[in-house]
This record gives sequence, C-alpha cells and structure tokens, in this order.
Amino acid sequence: MAHRTRPTVGDMTSFTAPGLSIESATTVSTTLQERLSALNDLHLTLKHIHWNVVGANFIGVHEMIDPQVELVRGYADTLAERIATLGSAPRGTAKAIEDDRSWSDYSLGRDSVAAHLGALDLVYDGFVSSHRDAIAKIGELDPITEDILIGQTAELEKFQWFVRAHLESNSGRLPTSGESSEAGAAEAARNGG
Repeated sequence: MAHRTRPTVGDMTSFTAPGLSIESATTVSTTLQERLSALNDLHLTLKHIHWNVVGANFIGVHEMIDPQVELVRGYADTLAERIATLGSAPRGTAKAIEDDRSWSDYSLGRDSVAAHLGALDLVYDGFVSSHRDAIAKIGELDPITEDILIGQTAELEKFQWFVRAHLESNSGRLPTSGESSEAGAAEAARNGG
C-alpha cells in the first residue's frame, strides 16, 4: 500500500470546524502538518543542543534551552489538536518529519556555546520565516489558526532574541550576519565574526 505523506480530503472526516469548507480545512491541515513536523524537529534539535553544548557559559545556555524545548513541545501538541479539530489526522512520527522536511538536519555535534548559538540563530531564522509563510497562507482561510501561529511566532522570536543576546557585540553586531549555513554561522560565532 502506498504511503501518503500529506492529508487529503480522503484523510478527513466528513465534517470540520463550523464556518470552514472541507477544502479550506484541508489546505489549513496540510499547512499545519508541515509546521507540526517542523516543531517536532525543532524540539529534537533544541534537545540535541542542550546535550551537546560545552565550554564557558555552558550551564546558562543548557538551562536556557529547556524552557524552549517545553514550549515547542506544547506548540506541536496545539497544532496536532488543531489538525484533528479540522477533521484531519495529525502525523507526529519520525517518518512524518522526514516526509515533510524541506530543511537540512542540524549539523553540529558536541561544540562550544558560541558555535551552537550561532547555528541555532540560523535555525530560528528559517523556522520563524516558515511560520510567517504559513500565517500568510492560511490567514484568509482560518483566522483562528492564524491567531495560534501568530502567538507561537511571537514567542519563538523572543527565544531567538535570547540566543542573539549571547552572540551580539556591544555595538549591536551579530557575528553570524550574512552566514547561510549552520557550519558557517558556527564558525563565525566561534571566531566572534
């Protein structure tokens, strides 16, 4: 049997939230499924960083990451429940992450605080941009879901600010500015730009 990676109308119940058509609910659910997989991946990436960060300021960053992990886990649960509310079946498996992935796997292992925070800044750039794209895509279809994503994005932007505060110079410059890869951002952060 062929495995479908995206919800289709056939995967949906015969009902959805009041005021939404099945077609609109399918579009929203498909968008949310990609965001659910991205949140599940982000949660794993944050735990990976939590376990592999070393060096000066280790404990501060190690402890800063845990609240981010918990919030991201909660966000994934919120989106999965929204998908179910809209009449579709959320997929929270490792295979779903793999199938829905349009981004590269996190590339750093055991490394310094600066390196991981430099790479994490780029992760948040991509994640927040993708969440904003989802907001734009579904805003006219479902303002309830749009509101959920807006709230999540605001908190994720705040977490990125926490990360950047560790990297930023007193003149307001980020050493990772202009870097397009995690490895490049990590190297720039290690070297202070």
